[in-house]
Amino acid sequence: MEKMPFGKKNYQWMVIGLVTLVIGFVIMSLDGEPYGFGFLGLTLGPIVVMAGFIIEIYAILIKPEATKSDVKK
Repeated sequence: MEKMPFGKKNYQWMVIGLVTLVIGFVIMSLDGEPYGFGFLGLTLGPIVVMAGFIIEIYAILIKPEATKSDVKK
């Protein structure tokens, strides 16, 4: 059986990153200023979105943990 490219921890971090991205875009859409030029649309939302992308990069780069089936006897 082939080894999966990502482990359980990788997928958990990917989901956390996706949720963070969605929250960031929702924050940007909640801005009441015209064309989104308020604090939420120009500052807070983009910071949260960037954090989501950083979490996604981290999720891809962390090394998956070895399981018992991966260790050869």
